[in-house]
Amino acid sequence: MADFRAKKALGQNFINDPQIIEAIVDACGAGPDDTVVEIGPGKGALTCTLAERAKRVIAVELDSSVIPLLKGNLAGAPNVEVVNEDILKFDWSRVVGNSFATEKQFNSPQADAKTEQDPEKPCNSGVLRIVGNLPYYITTPILLGILEKNVPAKSITVMVQKEVAERICAGPGGKDYGVLSISLQYYADCSYVLNVPAEYFTPRPKVDSAVVHMTLKKERLLAPEEEPQFFALVKKAFSQRRKTLLNSLVGYCPASGAAPLQKEDILKALAACGIDEKRRPETLSIEEFAALSRAFLCS
Repeated sequence: MADFRAKKALGQNFINDPQIIEAIVDACGAGPDDTVVEIGPGKGALTCTLAERAKRVIAVELDSSVIPLLKGNLAGAPNVEVVNEDILKFDWSRVVGNSFATEKQFNSPQADAKTEQDPEKPCNSGVLRIVGNLPYYITTPILLGILEKNVPAKSITVMVQKEVAERICAGPGGKDYGVLSISLQYYADCSYVLNVPAEYFTPRPKVDSAVVHMTLKKERLLAPEEEPQFFALVKKAFSQRRKTLLNSLVGYCPASGAAPLQKEDILKALAACGIDEKRRPETLSIEEFAALSRAFLCS
């Protein structure tokens, strides 16, 4: 396997700096009782260090041609299980078993109860953490896929394209704040950990990367049944970013089968939420978008 070549079509760029690897593992916070699912382990550089910190590591790798090399590099790590599978199709219940979270667990009075299905304790002991060096072209589908499935992880720590990391962690008012920022920050508290220049990868990519750490929220702003309308509202608001919120929302349907909103409907909801009609979408906080979504549903 010495002649193994990274596949451009799979977005393979392997991290090659021990200090960066240590920094990623430190950021993820894996402890001796924790289970870690690593996305895209490649040749196993990050996996080996994770195995030293965590009780159990499940390395999910799509490329079957790198599996023999990966398993060989992990021969001295009995707590690592290598899974040759697409993370987008991965069955998370095989990791967390009966503790797999359901939508009903969120925003419920029992959310903080220390039960078998507590999202804080998804495994028999410790917590579940997700780590990965994500291919640039499917970063968003991977992250949203995990969050929308309510995988009961404590945290997600990933290496992504620097530009994407800036968008993930952006706050209201900046040019990077938008649908991706709100979609991920709705589910998790996101923090920018460190920059990783292109020269720390083999082969060297054309852009720099960055590490983002996401701590999943135990409670969310809206009930599960309200969330589809919230995300639809956010997408509609940012579909014409240069317009005011009032003008960008004209024609928005707050629910299936509902009539498209007219300006007077939007003005009424904005007033009820205390939001100035002249504000632009990128100035609204997630809390304001949630309140506006509820106002539309109740009108």
